[in-house]
Amino acid sequence: MLKRYCLLTLLLLCSALSVTYAQWRPTGNLTVFSEDGLPFYLILNGERYNDVPQTNIRVEELPNPYYNCKIIFADKAQREISKSALSLADVDGVMQDVTYRIKRDNKGRNVLRYYSNIPAQQNMPRPSNCAVYRYGSPNILLAGPGFTATANAGGAQVNVSFGGANSPAGTAPGNGREWRDRGRDDAGTGGAIPVQNLRNNTAAGPCRTAMSQNDFNDARSSVASSSFDDTRLSTAKQIVSANCMSAAQIASMISVFSFESSRLDFAKYAYPFCVDKNNYYKINNAFTFESSRSELNNYVQNLR
Repeated sequence: MLKRYCLLTLLLLCSALSVTYAQWRPTGNLTVFSEDGLPFYLILNGERYNDVPQTNIRVEELPNPYYNCKIIFADKAQREISKSALSLADVDGVMQDVTYRIKRDNKGRNVLRYYSNIPAQQNMPRPSNCAVYRYGSPNILLAGPGFTATANAGGAQVNVSFGGANSPAGTAPGNGREWRDRGRDDAGTGGAIPVQNLRNNTAAGPCRTAMSQNDFNDARSSVASSSFDDTRLSTAKQIVSANCMSAAQIASMISVFSFESSRLDFAKYAYPFCVDKNNYYKINNAFTFESSRSELNNYVQNLR
């Protein structure tokens, strides 16, 4: 009787551990973007994720280390791309946040190429310029261009678009996760937060609030910990597009890059997400060469 009881207890314990492991099993994320801005459909293991063609697609919480991927362009004249065993794990089997890009090869053909990766992080801010989906839930947009949510403002239902051209100033939060987490009043009573109180830190409108210094310090350390400039650059771009920065923070972020070309690339990319563009001239001190300063100044001048 005692042996039977012990065996039953052991089986129940193993079952509980298996369930816990399944619930907390590490997952990866995949982002695919078109360098030439060609809208496309993303298919993973035979499942199409977007019903509207996009130029920048992200799928989160992917549980497997390898996927078969197919790209079908909205323009039927463009040849489909197929890639077998697209990897989401590093050589040690650690799940990654991986980015691939669609580009032209030296023969002018569209190809899918690895771009960057960082270790996958839980609750990482979603980029505002990506159409974001979750594994197993195709065609359900979580954030990005075309995403809409309904807010209760003063008893009235208000539809809010995220990342689209119709987003009114001061209405769109940084990402879909923030909308969900902030769907309550400041007192924590469970009521809906007024739409006008949501900060607008997206590409759809002007940046009004820079990252807090503590958040920025953590972000900068994360970028600096990468071994390669390409990875640092892609991560820094993702952070600034989702959060916005001050000119001083952008200058500080630039200093983590090893190459002048990476510094200039990030300085150009970050300008629309700067909360105090009048101070952008301070970025010039981050460059070694006068030609880089001149190129950035001309770039900024053309955007004004």
